[in-house]
Amino acid sequence: MADARRLRRFLLVYAIAWAGVAVAYMPFLTILLPMRVAGLAGPGAAVDWVAQISFAGALAASAGHLLFGWLSDVSGVRRPWIWAGLGLSCVLLLLVRQVHTLPLLLAIIIAWQLALNLMMAPLAALAGDVVPDDHKGMLGGLMALAPGCGALSGTLITWPGLAGADGRLLLVAGLVLMCLLPLLLMPLPGPAMAAPAGGAAPARSRTQRMWLARLAVQIAEATLFAYLYFWFRSVDPAMTDNRVASLFAVLLLLSAPMALLAGRWSDRRGEPLMPLRLAALGSAAGLLVMALADGLAMAAGGFALFALASASFLALHSAQTLRVLRRPDRRGRDLGLFNLTNTIPSLIMPWLTLGIVPRFGYAGLFLVLALLSLVGAALLSERRA
Repeated sequence: MADARRLRRFLLVYAIAWAGVAVAYMPFLTILLPMRVAGLAGPGAAVDWVAQISFAGALAASAGHLLFGWLSDVSGVRRPWIWAGLGLSCVLLLLVRQVHTLPLLLAIIIAWQLALNLMMAPLAALAGDVVPDDHKGMLGGLMALAPGCGALSGTLITWPGLAGADGRLLLVAGLVLMCLLPLLLMPLPGPAMAAPAGGAAPARSRTQRMWLARLAVQIAEATLFAYLYFWFRSVDPAMTDNRVASLFAVLLLLSAPMALLAGRWSDRRGEPLMPLRLAALGSAAGLLVMALADGLAMAAGGFALFALASASFLALHSAQTLRVLRRPDRRGRDLGLFNLTNTIPSLIMPWLTLGIVPRFGYAGLFLVLALLSLVGAALLSERRA
């Protein structure tokens, strides 16, 4: 009973820490960084500089996640790396206040992305070290709270009159510290599992299918969200950026309880992949509705279905990935490889859109993305002996 209480406490504290990671990057990358770049470059060059900084930062994040996850494997400890990443990322975030040239800002962002993943990679692996398989669904549901918390933090720090541009960076650093410190200071439950004696070869095919399924759904999500505003404007020119952003934030918050319920159900029924398959199918259905939409109501309904399903899929998938990565001695490295599914879509998305939209419109693009989501569902089909 005491062990069960410790595990439940860890799950809640871990969910807060994971939300802290979203707070660390979402308001900064979506609001504060573009504003800083616009102030240094001017309106004409701001878009190009934001693109360059985002691309370089994404490459640094991918390399850092893989490197620091592997180093935490080699060292056999996670929390000292998380401490180091937390401290460095907060310091670098505050240094942005002193930057007055765009090349220096680019260098700071690359260093900040490395520090952020110095914190994030071992934090992700820590859940696999501690949480047993029969609680992975609940873990995924609780992790689904993170995007909504990140979006809400952006609303909080930009509250009119609360803080200036430099003060907002200080607020972000303070919120991140508040979220991470409880996890770093609490005693941990016992390890969830030991490394299997026979190696991980029997699970290789399943791991590959999990990786490809996430990549397929992630490409669909990244492509849609990148061009969401332009598509809504093509459906209804009166759709403003604030209305699109508000709809997105509400759906992110609604996806969290949905993912939590689905995760609890999968734990109790012993069906870890069923909610993932249903979420991928829901994403495909939402995209099909969007492809056929002839008005704002149908368009918003299709997007709501897609956003709820895809957000639930990604949160639950992150937790269930830990089920197939059963080697604690290389879990951090393997999670770094899975993290590439967050970067690769950014490289594919522009060419996919440019190749389809000019000839077939957004409807053609959504049909291709729906097919990708269906592929993701198919890859997660059970293969029983």
